Amino acid sequence: MEDQIRLAAFNWLKLQINIYNNILPRRILEEGFELNGERITLVGPSGIWKPKQFKSIPISITTVLNGPYSDKISDGFLTYKFRGVDPYHRDNIGLRLAMTTKTPLIYFVNLSKGKYMANFPAYIINEDRASLEFTVALDEEKYIGIPSESELVNEESSYYRRKYVTSLVDRRAHQQSFRVRVLEAYNSRCCLCKLNHPELLDASHIIPDNEPDGEPIVINGLTLCKIHHSAFDVNILGISPDYIIHVREDILNEIDGPMLKHGIQDLNNQRIILPSRKQDYPDRNRLDWRYTKFLET
Repeated sequence: MEDQIRLAAFNWLKLQINIYNNILPRRILEEGFELNGERITLVGPSGIWKPKQFKSIPISITTVLNGPYSDKISDGFLTYKFRGVDPYHRDNIGLRLAMTTKTPLIYFVNLSKGKYMANFPAYIINEDRASLEFTVALDEEKYIGIPSESELVNEESSYYRRKYVTSLVDRRAHQQSFRVRVLEAYNSRCCLCKLNHPELLDASHIIPDNEPDGEPIVINGLTLCKIHHSAFDVNILGISPDYIIHVREDILNEIDGPMLKHGIQDLNNQRIILPSRKQDYPDRNRLDWRYTKFLET
C-alpha cells in the first residue's frame, strides 16, 4: 500500500511541477492530494516527513537552501543531517529503513519562504553516525519502480549516473533560488520596462557566475524580461553605477520598427526600477565592472 501511495505522490508532483513551473507553493504540499478517500500530505513541521498512512519510512526530506542545516555536496552526493543528535530518533530510524530497503523518497528544497523545488526519486545510500549525516543520491524519474535498477546503487553505471544527477539537481536548486529571490526583490517586474509576467522574466547576473565575484546573491542580480536580458548580455545596453540605462550608440542611430524604438532606444538615459528594499539594490561596484565591459564595446 505504501508503495502505491509513493508512486501516486510522484505522479501528482509531476502535474504540480508543470502547473507551477517548477516552483511549488508550500500550501499545496501541506494539503497534499486525496487517494482512496484519504488525504496524503507531503510536508509537515518536521524536515523528515511521514504521513499518517505510513508505518515507519518517511515520504520526503526537506532542506532549506543556504540555511543553518543546508545540505552540501560531498564526493558528488548530498549530505543530510540527522534529526537531532540521537541516531535512534524515530525519524533517523525511518531514513535508515529507507536506506536498507532502497525506498525512493522525495527531496524538497526550500528556495525561499513558502517556495519549494521537488526532486525524486531520492535514495539514502549511506550514513555516518559520527558526523550525524546521511548520504543522499538523486536519480532520474524513469528509474522509479524498477527493482533491477534500484539494486544497482553500488554498481559503476548506477553510481556515476546518480552522482551526475545529484550534482545537476544541486546546481539547478541554487539557480532557481537565485531566480526566486531576485524576482521577489523586484516584485516580479522587469527593472527596465516594468513587464510583470514572471514567465517572461529572468534573473540576470550583473557579473556572470563564471567570474570570481559572480555570486548568486540578490545584489548581483537584475530582473529582466527575455528581450532586455539578451540585450544586456550582448552589450546592446548597459547600466551605469548610478542606475542609468545606456543604449549603445550604433543602436541609437539605427532606424527600424517600433520594437527597437520603444523597446530599446527609448530606454536610453532612463533610470532602472529599483527593488523596494534598499538592501536589495544592485551593487554599484558590480555595476561598474559590468558597465566598463559595456563601454569597451
